[in-house]
Amino acid sequence: MVRWRTGTVATLRRQWTGAVELDVDLPDGTRMRALAYPELVGTPEPGDRVLLNAGALLMGLGTGGYALVVALPDRLPPDPPDVADTRDAGHLVKARYTPLQPILLGVDEEASPHRDVLADADDLGGLPVVTADLHSALPAILAGIRADAPPSVSRYATRACGALPAWFSRTLDGLRAELAGTVTVGQAFGGDLEATTLHGGLLAARYVLRADVAIVAQGPGNLGTGTRWGFSGVAVGEAVNAIATLGGKPVGSLRISEADPRPRHRGVSHHSLTAYGRVALAPAELVVPEDLAPPLAAEVHAALVPLATRHRIVRVPTGGLDAALRASAVPLSTMGRGLDADHAYFLAAAAAGRHAVTLLP
Repeated sequence: MVRWRTGTVATLRRQWTGAVELDVDLPDGTRMRALAYPELVGTPEPGDRVLLNAGALLMGLGTGGYALVVALPDRLPPDPPDVADTRDAGHLVKARYTPLQPILLGVDEEASPHRDVLADADDLGGLPVVTADLHSALPAILAGIRADAPPSVSRYATRACGALPAWFSRTLDGLRAELAGTVTVGQAFGGDLEATTLHGGLLAARYVLRADVAIVAQGPGNLGTGTRWGFSGVAVGEAVNAIATLGGKPVGSLRISEADPRPRHRGVSHHSLTAYGRVALAPAELVVPEDLAPPLAAEVHAALVPLATRHRIVRVPTGGLDAALRASAVPLSTMGRGLDADHAYFLAAAAAGRHAVTLLP
């Protein structure tokens, strides 16, 4: 349930596209770190009274380490400009029936300038699409694409789970120069384009953003219960099905680690084995870096044998990928581990990006 707090904005901290970090003084004399999304609540200023949802911060949840600004009750933002027909401003309701549900213009709805392009769109035309279950894989996949792709190749990211507001991600903000754009799908919002479904988001990437390679990954803040089926990354398998249904080329980025302290995530994570092995009913190309250390390589090979009956296991050379990863425009981090602390994880994601480039027409 919600843990409510009220306070006063003391200072503004970091700001990035769509988000403002701030310190809030509480009535009991303590100070709390908070995050505001100006598109939803307006832009906070020192001295503003704020209403906070402090649950994730008080519970010590990892990615959700902020209190979230629910409202500036004494200085509400103005209504959006009036339009003759309210549907001209969009009628996609996301985060539906929550107190902060935004109403947005969908990329393919009637009032969208892209409606004619997408009205009958039904095929990705062989677009390579890399799938990953963690947001932290995104910059590594891009590093692999960048290592081999010609300058004319553009990339795109779409999100389906994890943090609903794309604005939460400093990674996306730091990668803007490398992306053709971002599409937020389903209940997620805040991308350059909004889509109702993953299928629609993929078609928007192909025909609106004109991307050469797409990446499907959840936003930061994946959810898991430590059970076989209780993790939000199960959506990776559903993404493979959507890509194949639309005539794209699914490329699976495997979650591989020799540093994760949890046995279920060492070698090939049970998340990848379940998503690709049980949920993905369409075949994908699952990428393994060629140069894994011998003990890890043997463990990965054994784990993937059952998946090879449906998917193609592709071993990709890794020359130059370490340098590409170290040149990333944003810091690389997964579960608090950087590149050197969990090299295999980032190398596997970069190899998936490299392989996607080989599938370009």
